Amino acid sequence: MTELLAVGAGGFIGSCLRFVITKRASAMSASFPFGTLLSNAVAGLLIGFIVGLECRSVVIPPRTKLFLSAGFLGGLSTFSTFSLDTVHLFMAGRYLSALVNVLVNLGLGLSGVAAGMFMAKLA
Repeated sequence: MTELLAVGAGGFIGSCLRFVITKRASAMSASFPFGTLLSNAVAGLLIGFIVGLECRSVVIPPRTKLFLSAGFLGGLSTFSTFSLDTVHLFMAGRYLSALVNVLVNLGLGLSGVAAGMFMAKLA
């Protein structure tokens, strides 16, 4: 139960931060989604930093890691996990799998958004 609370609290904070970033960025420019880009870039940087610390034998308590990765960064951007998975595939020499991961995620993500928008128009 404490793990669920850690993820939920982190997700709440990450989602609120993403909202604030998006609102402020869209006030500067409505022609490009800079808020989403910034949220994704920051989340990718932070999840990479967390994994990098662990690679250097820095111990991050399990609940703290859940709060930060699944919670906060998941709320800030699910793109961070996708990016981490892709980098791990590249680092493992699984170049084709990494490329397929990028193409399928992008294709399904864009198709899902388009399909959802289409379905909303029909409702």
